[in-house]
Amino acid sequence: MPRLSAFYGIVIYVYIRAHGPPHIHAWHRGDRAVVDVVNGRILAGSLKPRQARMVRTWVELHRAELLDAWERASEGEPPGTIEALP
Repeated sequence: MPRLSAFYGIVIYVYIRAHGPPHIHAWHRGDRAVVDVVNGRILAGSLKPRQARMVRTWVELHRAELLDAWERASEGEPPGTIEALP
């Protein structure tokens, strides 16, 4: 699973074999969540409220880049990396 970004202890991944709506996987200290790229909602799993807010903010800031990364991953290409949350 390629790593897209990491910030404040949160690591963001995308699966190369894409499935379902565009989404990312966010991990933080044993908590894991699948987050919809289009609306920032958690589709599965959970994060603590503070980390969930940071991931939603990051998704909002980088939505276009995330959709491009999703497209590349869906085509079997490396998705690249995306800047961390400041």
